[in-house]
Amino acid sequence: MGRQWLHAKREVAGLKKGQVTTKLVKEIMVAAKMGGPDPAANAHLFAAVEKARRQSVSRDVIERAIKKGAGIGGEKLDLEQIVFEGYAPNKVPVIVEVQTDNKNRTAPEIRVLFKRGQLGAPGSNKFLFDHVGLVEAHHPDPQADAEAAAIEAGAQDFIPLTNADDAEIPVGAAGARFITQASDLHAVTKWLGENGWTILTSELGYVAKNFPELNDEDRTQVGEFLQTLEDHDDVHRVWAALK
Repeated sequence: MGRQWLHAKREVAGLKKGQVTTKLVKEIMVAAKMGGPDPAANAHLFAAVEKARRQSVSRDVIERAIKKGAGIGGEKLDLEQIVFEGYAPNKVPVIVEVQTDNKNRTAPEIRVLFKRGQLGAPGSNKFLFDHVGLVEAHHPDPQADAEAAAIEAGAQDFIPLTNADDAEIPVGAAGARFITQASDLHAVTKWLGENGWTILTSELGYVAKNFPELNDEDRTQVGEFLQTLEDHDDVHRVWAALK
């Protein structure tokens, strides 16, 4: 199966510190809004908080983000999700998830970015992807059996990962991306966390069913386009049919 374009370390690579913090805080708020303020009962929030801590986001900022997202206290999160479907250069299917407090500002900006590709109507290419749960994690024992862990946790599939795939995976550790049914995401994340695996990401996402054949030049064009999308402050996730 394919993998998500740009995971934890690639979401922040090359961006300025302020942009990194903004995206991480927004992710915490969205996770708290969708699943509640308790990280122990909200796998997405737990992973988002841990990611923010690894990027040195302060405890106070994290706590305020959780409260705002969950609607606790005077502040309330007012974000709307917009999903754009279309194609990167060379007809590579793309799904872009946006979280914005002003869709009248954000939507035209995303459309401008899609001029290098092709923006489709809602529902135009979601059928090309499976909607799944994705958990990226690592275990300190390099001999840890990711396949056995996937079976025990209730995941549908897994992809081995190393430090070369994601810099957040320690050198020599056993890493993997576990693919789950959407409804099983929390249970799989909880089992892994309770059995020695350190969770890097835990979220619902999209995995492409098929992947266009690309040469190196085509792949470079697609990568540049996807990075341009990722760099937009309101873009939450980018999913693409790119191996």
